[in-house]
Amino acid sequence: MAYKIKRKNFLIGLALAIVIFTSATGGALSDRVWGYKLLDRWWPSNKLQSDKVTEKQSNKILSEENVVIDVAEKAGPSVVTIGIKKTQVLRQIDPFDIFGQGQLSQKKIDQDIGSGFIINSDGLIATNKHVVGDTEAKYQVVTSDDQKYEVTKIYRDPTNDFAILKIDASGLTPIELGDSSKIKVGQIAIAIGTALGEFRHTVTTGVISGLGRGISETLDNVIQTDAAINPGNSGGPLLNSAGQVIGVNTAVSQQGQNIGFAIPINVIKEAIDNFNKTGQFSRPFMGVRYRRIDQKMALANDVPQGAYIEEVVEGSPAEKAGIEAGDIITKPKELAKAISGYKIGDKIEVEVWREDKTLNFTVTLEEAK
Repeated sequence: MAYKIKRKNFLIGLALAIVIFTSATGGALSDRVWGYKLLDRWWPSNKLQSDKVTEKQSNKILSEENVVIDVAEKAGPSVVTIGIKKTQVLRQIDPFDIFGQGQLSQKKIDQDIGSGFIINSDGLIATNKHVVGDTEAKYQVVTSDDQKYEVTKIYRDPTNDFAILKIDASGLTPIELGDSSKIKVGQIAIAIGTALGEFRHTVTTGVISGLGRGISETLDNVIQTDAAINPGNSGGPLLNSAGQVIGVNTAVSQQGQNIGFAIPINVIKEAIDNFNKTGQFSRPFMGVRYRRIDQKMALANDVPQGAYIEEVVEGSPAEKAGIEAGDIITKPKELAKAISGYKIGDKIEVEVWREDKTLNFTVTLEEAK
């Protein structure tokens, strides 16, 4: 009888020892006791750890959602819709009209076409130049509270795809401008705008996919993002997690999905500073459209790195100097940045690679029209 009591006390003590040791080691041995998960009944450590991971993930998702909500609430009142008003003349051709004159008819256009954002409380609006590119049309701005204002003046930047609109308003809520030199690949990106020219104040999210992308002389060193940028988003802000503008949405790649581009806000801030000082945009202009050739592309095609000229603007300083489509400008290396450092009338030395030959040209910069 005493032997049985001692044996029983021994087993109880052993079980308690295992429980204490298991609690100290996070329950790692609970699955190894005689091949059964006996201790998980009293010490479900794996479940606790799983619950902690799930809770951590939920908190992370909730935190990300809160960031987007906060940004939308903070920046939303400063985002506007740009609409166009014009009368389009149409000619209807009668196939039986031997003179081929046809009949003229008029079509009134009144629709949303783009986005923008408020940069000061007295009615200055930033957007893309191509959004307000029709010089014969009239434009209006619709604020987040559906107030409509006629655009009284338009200032188009000749170098960048950027414009400032003036409306007769006061007490507007300007958006906060950030610092695009501090953005990193992978950080959150939030776009707000009138998607497809129909859905006002659409919010989309993504990340910064790339930096320093070169599309043309007017779109060089742009930001790449996978945040959905649809037609109608042009001119709207690309925002960071603090609700600051880091770029102006301007273009979408037609060759891939989820590839959008934005002009860095620091470029726009310089244009705004210049505008505030002079009341107009005045920038030097070379007149080329190009795409960058990086080291990988250069090695693959046995050509030097540089700016591959896709188009030379007719009558431009580049054409007058002798630069042709198909040339690769090797110097200066960062073409758009280099041009921005010159004044109208300055001469810039350009080194070009053309059919295995190195050529040198002197380009006299002119004011863009």
